[in-house]
Amino acid sequence: MSAPELRDDPRFPGVAIHESAYVDEGAVVGAGSRVWHFAHVMAGARIGARCVIGQNVMVGPGAVVGDGCKIQNNVSLYAGVTLEEDVFCGPSCVFTNVLTPRAFIERKSEFRPTLVRRGATIGANATILCGIELGAFCLVAAGAVVTREVAPFALMAGVPARRIGWVGEAGEPLGEDLVCPRTGARYAIAGEGLVAVGAGARAL
Repeated sequence: MSAPELRDDPRFPGVAIHESAYVDEGAVVGAGSRVWHFAHVMAGARIGARCVIGQNVMVGPGAVVGDGCKIQNNVSLYAGVTLEEDVFCGPSCVFTNVLTPRAFIERKSEFRPTLVRRGATIGANATILCGIELGAFCLVAAGAVVTREVAPFALMAGVPARRIGWVGEAGEPLGEDLVCPRTGARYAIAGEGLVAVGAGARAL
């Protein structure tokens, strides 16, 4: 049952939308998702099932949000941004889609895509420059500025962001043994990133 401040919209079965939010005709929102105060989901945006779209979030035309994502307050997802399933975007994190913007020059033909792989976390107030990929289950620290590709399971921090360690699928930092202290899951270095190993490991 929807919370009292949410309403059902007959265009989107199973979706709860706050009365102050706008979901435009031509948007797609999956069942079980919730759209909170003052959010704007624009025509051409695609949001999967079981997502949380927080207060004052904008999902623009052509942006794609996978199943199970949580977009916290004050985040804008512009054209070219794709989030795979179970991505977490912290409050006021920033995405871009042009590298050299000018107010007086039209550069829509120069939008660069940004792909955030499944299970990744982006911390509050972090900035993600366009044209890069964030690997599965990586964790970008609050306030970091990401300017280049991020490996799977990488722990990124700083300005510009650099890898300061590794995290497991549960988000816990890993020690030198690459074993998650919370779950006991084991990892191994493969190429530029990590892979989960052993029973129950999920392929990326």
